[in-house]
Amino acid sequence: MKIVLMGVSGSGKSAVGRALARQLNWPLIEGDDLHPPANMDKMRRGVPLDDEDRRPWLETLVNRMRSQDQVIVACSALKQSYRDTLRAAGDDVRFVFLRVHRQMLAGRLARRRSHFFSPTLLDSQLATLQPPQTQEADAITIDADASVAALAKRVIQQLQLG
Repeated sequence: MKIVLMGVSGSGKSAVGRALARQLNWPLIEGDDLHPPANMDKMRRGVPLDDEDRRPWLETLVNRMRSQDQVIVACSALKQSYRDTLRAAGDDVRFVFLRVHRQMLAGRLARRRSHFFSPTLLDSQLATLQPPQTQEADAITIDADASVAALAKRVIQQLQLG
């Protein structure tokens, strides 16, 4: 299984991903680490990425995911079309949307240090976000308003991994 933790910046993808990777003993692919320098520069300057910016990044993620039988992936996957691209990694891709209300996201981003993502991009990410719909049977939604440990436990329970 390939688990993609998705959501806007500040939703907890990386933290929950690290916790899941430790608990399941699976590798973690940190999507932020695979952005090309031009993407990181744009985000640092508060310029939203567009579909063309994201296309090669998503393709890199798909290639990395294909090389793993079991993997956790931290990736925004904001649009259904992005998730459709990621589904090319295999039949066993599952999405976990970490849903967080705007006020909590803003607080988390304000406290975050040494990350290239500019907090000014939060509203553009929320505007771009297309939460998984019921027809996306490979996706679940989890309210990410709890501790990292509690969220990892919810993911494991809902995906029936333990």
